[in-house]
Amino acid sequence: MALISEVNMSFSHYMDDEYEKLFRRMNPPRVVIDNESSKKATVIRVDSANKHGILLEVVQILTDLNLIVNKAYISSDGGWFMDVFNVTDQDGNKVMDEAILDYIRKSLGPESCCTSSMRSVGVKQTMDHTAIELMGSDRPGLLSEVSAVLTDLKCNIINAEVWTHNTRAASVMHVTDEETGAAITDPQRLSLIKELLANVLGGGNKVRGASSVVTEQVTHTDRRLHQMMFADRDYERPDDNEFDEKRRPKVTVVNWSDKDYSVVTIRCKDRAKLLFDIVCTLTDMQYVVFHASIDTEGPNAFQEYYIKHIDGSPVKSDAERQRVIQCLEAAIQRRVSEGLKLELCTTDRFGLLSDVTRIFRENSLTVNRAEVTTKGGKAVNTFYVSGASGCPVDSKTIDTIRQAIGNTILKVKGRPEELEPATTQDSPTRFLFGGFFKSRSFVNFGLIKSYS
Repeated sequence: MALISEVNMSFSHYMDDEYEKLFRRMNPPRVVIDNESSKKATVIRVDSANKHGILLEVVQILTDLNLIVNKAYISSDGGWFMDVFNVTDQDGNKVMDEAILDYIRKSLGPESCCTSSMRSVGVKQTMDHTAIELMGSDRPGLLSEVSAVLTDLKCNIINAEVWTHNTRAASVMHVTDEETGAAITDPQRLSLIKELLANVLGGGNKVRGASSVVTEQVTHTDRRLHQMMFADRDYERPDDNEFDEKRRPKVTVVNWSDKDYSVVTIRCKDRAKLLFDIVCTLTDMQYVVFHASIDTEGPNAFQEYYIKHIDGSPVKSDAERQRVIQCLEAAIQRRVSEGLKLELCTTDRFGLLSDVTRIFRENSLTVNRAEVTTKGGKAVNTFYVSGASGCPVDSKTIDTIRQAIGNTILKVKGRPEELEPATTQDSPTRFLFGGFFKSRSFVNFGLIKSYS
């Protein structure tokens, strides 16, 4: 009987998929891009058959192109999805690049095949790289320790995203084998990587532990980071967290009884990817956005969502209401760029991230968020750092770090005018050949055991 039930469920799922494909072929998505009607923005209109998660798919594509959504009007009541986005590039200009516009048409139009999936924390192999997902307690020097372990294990970090929020840290890293430049497939080696990273992540001695397991599914990096931190309950604020109270976004949730919706209103400082972060969280919490209005006025953002749970009900209780508010506040704050912004751009090499983050650690800097990318042999890394206990970073420390890494390699962004450049102009490659760095070995920490 159990086998018959499984077969019936599989057949039902297959039929649902086939029906969705047929409906999509009969009602293909339509994308209109208008650069004439607005003086300040490119207007993108999307009409499509409705399905759960489609709004997130559309927003994700626009976000991945680094487009800024200034205004948006969304409606997906019934079987049809219709929305309008007013977008600009990073410099606030209309999007005129035909390659980008053509990509939007193909990604959102009839040729699109958007999919979304959830996955658990762990290590995943692809033909190009191995993806490592980490979750644990945040502490000063954590990124330095993680990257040093990977370097000692001959893993080259080609991309990484690191978030910290409410004493928790999450990261998605893409690594390759130093010798082959390909994904790491040896089960023994993967097991060792997971074991040693779990030891590092568990070093904070916090109540909640660390995560590192194998998985076979794939998900968008930023969405996965939201999922990991949500599952880790980073939205539960410490009672004594006064810093968060001062900077909390204004989120309200009220029920509109006449229409059986819950209305979510958000007011906060505007920033890149804000819309994605909110829609991602609502989607993964199993809420459907039926209508929405997004607007920005100067540095501030106003967003309003009319939502129901996926089962068709509005928010049912005060406890559920408080949880929605807390989760949306956390989604907004996870990507808030606290601290001084440092940008590193140089020729990529093995162990680069380990060396740079060790300099930060030796100068008592804490990495609050990091974006690490490599392309065409170039490394472009962005770090948001603060001093001990979250205090501002003084100019002398920055001068010391820039001299160690190279003044032309490490740029300081958003720093007050009183920060003067270092007086000594060091070679951009000083730290590649000098004797500044000590051994990166973790043998003394008792973490690395022999591997062959």
